Amino acid sequence: MFGYYLHLAWRSLRRNRLLTVLMVVSIAVGIGASMTTLTVMRLLAGDPLPGKSGTIFYPQVDPNPEQRSSEPYDMLDYRSAMDLWSAHRADRQALVVDSQVKIRKGAAGRPAMGVLLATTSDFFPMFDVPFAYGSGWGAEDDARRARVAVISSALNDRLFGGRDSVGQTLRLNQADVRIVGVLKPWRPSPQFYTVAGGRFANGNTAGFYATPEDVMTPLSSALEFNDGNFSQFTCWSMPPTPGSLVNSPCVWVQLWVQLSSPQKVTDYRAFLQAYAAEQARSGRIRHPENTRMPSLMEWLDINGVVPSDVKLQAWLAFAFLLICVVNAVGLLLAKFLRRSGDIGVRRALGATQRDIFAQCLTEAAVTGLAGGALGWLLTLFGLWLVRQQSVEYADLARLDLPMFALTLALAVVASVLAGVVPAMRASRIVPAMQLKTL
Repeated sequence: MFGYYLHLAWRSLRRNRLLTVLMVVSIAVGIGASMTTLTVMRLLAGDPLPGKSGTIFYPQVDPNPEQRSSEPYDMLDYRSAMDLWSAHRADRQALVVDSQVKIRKGAAGRPAMGVLLATTSDFFPMFDVPFAYGSGWGAEDDARRARVAVISSALNDRLFGGRDSVGQTLRLNQADVRIVGVLKPWRPSPQFYTVAGGRFANGNTAGFYATPEDVMTPLSSALEFNDGNFSQFTCWSMPPTPGSLVNSPCVWVQLWVQLSSPQKVTDYRAFLQAYAAEQARSGRIRHPENTRMPSLMEWLDINGVVPSDVKLQAWLAFAFLLICVVNAVGLLLAKFLRRSGDIGVRRALGATQRDIFAQCLTEAAVTGLAGGALGWLLTLFGLWLVRQQSVEYADLARLDLPMFALTLALAVVASVLAGVVPAMRASRIVPAMQLKTL
């Protein structure tokens, strides 16, 4: 029976071509606009560590001895960060600081400025960082301030032609480091491990979707050859030693911890509060109650990673889709009622109201499928336009297979919903009234 309904739908669509084109275009435009913005929203608001983000947390304390902030600072001072990291109360933990650095291939290479990520060994397994060659360094390298480095795929392509460069020497500023690992192309979206201060930036998301750092080294060794290039996030007084932030009254270090169970999360929060209370008793921290430990996704939300204009565009796009569906309702209603004579004959020959209803819904679904195919093309065009914009996430705007399937499903569902009312009206046509007019 379904095949018969498809045959009738195809004949009906061919018989009223202009009306069919209007319905397909109406649905396609709404689908294209809504799916373009939904794809961008999914890109910006997606989970950068699916299945793992619920175990990643961001501890915060308020080390300012002068006045209480309304919320803890987005970063930690060096002493607090080292104290919490050295306690080893988490399954994994990573200190993170980024800065500019001068990079060259060996002593004779031409120098170029790049981005350095100073971190600790747990960074790589905790954040599932993929390697093309080699691996990250170990905890013993953190302890002995080893001059080792992991470089990005882009830097490896630029300096070594994409070959296995493990064991090669790289000069960072005036220090030589040995390459122990080369990353695969890696682009977390957003670049969550350096997100901070977003809610103070008037909606500016600069840096949230940047390409990863060129080179990564142990924080302990980076403090020896790059200390003067680290920048403070916030200071409450002048640093006692110009050019060094190690003992400065500034926050500039991020700490991430991985906790694999709810009990460990509870225990670490208690440890964080106990640490702040202990530092308060020693006079270093004045507001021990001002602590916080959001999860990864909570931290992204706190910093407003998804731009407000993108959210507005998504609402407007789905409102536009609703308007397109309403227009489709009117077009389907006009089309079905114009076929009242045909429907009356079918009813007279024994077709039930359910048969007529199913036939009309099948025709609406076929229309939606055609609209979805055209909407998919319009979505690809819309994402191409997004990629032409001068925003950091532009090159990430791609339509993957799940979003393609959702595009077609949304088109069919929208058209079927649009066809419910017209199909009900058509199924209630009284055959005797229509036969009299034939």
